[in-house]
Amino acid sequence: MNLRDAIHTSVAELPRRRIQFRDHAMQTFDQQTVDSTGIFLVGELERLDPTMNMPLASVTWSRDIDLRTDVSLADDFSSFTLTQFAAPSGTPGSNKNFLGKQSTTLPGAQVDIGKTPFPLTPWGMELAFTIFELESAIKAGRPIDQQKLEVIQLKWQMDNDEQVYVGDTTLGLYGMLNTTLLTNTGNAVTGTWGTATAAQILADVNSILTSAYKAAGYAVIPNRLLVDPTSMGILISTIVSSAGNISVLEYLKRNNYSTAVHGVPLEILPCKWLLGTNNQNPLGVAATNSMFAYNKNRKYLRYPVVPLQRTPTQYRGVHHIANYYGKIGAVEMVYPDTCALRSNLG
Repeated sequence: MNLRDAIHTSVAELPRRRIQFRDHAMQTFDQQTVDSTGIFLVGELERLDPTMNMPLASVTWSRDIDLRTDVSLADDFSSFTLTQFAAPSGTPGSNKNFLGKQSTTLPGAQVDIGKTPFPLTPWGMELAFTIFELESAIKAGRPIDQQKLEVIQLKWQMDNDEQVYVGDTTLGLYGMLNTTLLTNTGNAVTGTWGTATAAQILADVNSILTSAYKAAGYAVIPNRLLVDPTSMGILISTIVSSAGNISVLEYLKRNNYSTAVHGVPLEILPCKWLLGTNNQNPLGVAATNSMFAYNKNRKYLRYPVVPLQRTPTQYRGVHHIANYYGKIGAVEMVYPDTCALRSNLG
C-alpha cells in the first residue's frame, strides 16, 4: 500500500484491523468501548469540563408517602388488619342502646377483624469492576466505583417511585393512584383547566375534598392534593383577578374545604404519574390528566420497604464485587375511603 492509499483508508475500517506488535495480535477498540471506561481523547486546544453530568430523573415517592419501617429482610409479607364494629340497638326503632327497667337481655358488641397481606419482593443489583478499570478511572479522575454506585442508587429510587404510584403489573401489585381499593374515582365536575375559570377550578378541588370527607364519615379530610405537572403549571400561571395580585395556586391553598377544617393551607404538589395516557404517559392512571386527594398520614396510607443494604466487597481474581439489596413492598391503603381521584383536567 502506497502513501496515498494509506491516507485514504476509511476510518470505519480501523477498528477491524489488527496491529502486529512483537508477534502478538492486538485488537483495536471502537469508540463505544472507549466511552464505557470514561476515557476520551482530548486535544491540546480543548477544555474538557470534568463535571460528571448524570442522566436526568425525577423521583418524589419519599415526599408523598410515609414509610413503614418495621419490616425486615426476614419478612416475606407485610400485612395489616382492619376492624369493623357492630353494635345492635337496645330499643326497637332507636339507634341508641336504651334499656327498660325490667330488661333481662342486653345486646352485645360484635367485632370483625380482617387481615390484608402484601408480598415483600427482594431487589438487588451488583456493583463490579476490575482493578484495571479502577486504576484507569483514578488516573482520569472519574471514580468508576462511585459512578456505578450512583447508577444503583438511582435505579433503586426509580423502582420505588413507580412502585409507590402505579405498582407493578407483572407482580399484580398496585400503587396509591391505581389500586383497586380506590373506588372514589371519576371526572372532575368542570375539568379542562386550561380554559376553566378560577371559580370553576376551586369548585373542582372542593368537590374532590368534600367527596373524600363524606366517604370517610366526616372523620378525615384530605390534607394534600397531587396534580399532574401540566395542571400545576396552569395553577401557577393563571391569575385570579385582573389586578394580578395572586395566582390560582395560592388562592386554592387558602380557600378550600380542607384549609377551613384543618386551619392550615392545603398542600398542592405536582406528580408526573398523574399525566394521562393521552399525554405521552404510558403508565398513566387515566386517559386524561388527573388529581389525587388524600391525607398524608401513616395511619391511612403507607409504604413498606426494607432500605438498601450491601454485602462486603468480594475479590474474584482482578474483580471487585459488592451486591446491593433490599426489599420492596406494596402500598398499604388502610383506609381507601380517605382518598379520591378525579380525571379530565386536560
